[in-house]
Amino acid sequence: MAIYEGAGVALVTPFQENGLVNYEVLEKLVEEQIAEGTDAIVACGTTGEASTMTHEEHLDVIKYVCEVTKKRIPVIAGTGSNCTETAVYLSEEAQKLGADGLLLVSPYYNKATQNGLKAHFKAVADAVKIPILLYNIPGRTGVTITARTIADLCLNVPNIVGVKEASGDFSAIADLLSFTDGKADVYSGNDNQIVPIMSLGGRGVISVLSNVAPAKTHEICQAYLDGDVKRSARLQLEAIPLINALFCEVNPIPVKAALNLMGRQAGPMRLPLTEMEEKNQECLKNAMKEYGIL
Repeated sequence: MAIYEGAGVALVTPFQENGLVNYEVLEKLVEEQIAEGTDAIVACGTTGEASTMTHEEHLDVIKYVCEVTKKRIPVIAGTGSNCTETAVYLSEEAQKLGADGLLLVSPYYNKATQNGLKAHFKAVADAVKIPILLYNIPGRTGVTITARTIADLCLNVPNIVGVKEASGDFSAIADLLSFTDGKADVYSGNDNQIVPIMSLGGRGVISVLSNVAPAKTHEICQAYLDGDVKRSARLQLEAIPLINALFCEVNPIPVKAALNLMGRQAGPMRLPLTEMEEKNQECLKNAMKEYGIL
């Protein structure tokens, strides 16, 4: 059984001006997501700036999101690392803290072989009991988890259940679903590809867009799940200008800027991420106004 179907939000981590996590705002963001129909929350992923958190902060945020959510919707904890020992540690702790699932990005920079990837992910899976989604995003990690590797892991490791696919390679996604007879739970990792991936048998999306438009993102997925493909496609296309604006600079710079424009007090990024350039912020404002969220 899938961890969830529909729209999961890749939640931002709000920071205070002094750089500390803003837990008061984090609680409000979680409550807003649940109220607006979001189907799952991903804490401490790329959008959550986990890469600049200490291990203690990382786990504290996961713990807090689990406590606020109170099992109303699943919480998926980002616990990937380019160090297998670290990924195992974070995953074991996230399970203890109440996470319903894990999201494991492929090891980055050291660029493992496919056999290395299998060994890495299996080591984490053997250490925990909760379900695991792999995260295939070669544009950030420098390595592709091939369709055959994902399929082998999903078919042979009981708690590796699927993948967040951000490669943009529809042929590989089709191959994966073919190799697994549709049994792998595939989630779009790109907001502009929700409907195409669901048309191949995907379960939904892990979304940046959902931070600023949770109800609409849920609606794109729910319409498809309800069989209203035309409506789902129309909603997807209506969101494209805003999605493009949300990725005109590296994520999560634009989405935090958008939340701040909406008065959600997401705060600053941590270096090396910097504030959004003025010309891009104007484009973002215009897209948000056109979409009706500003």
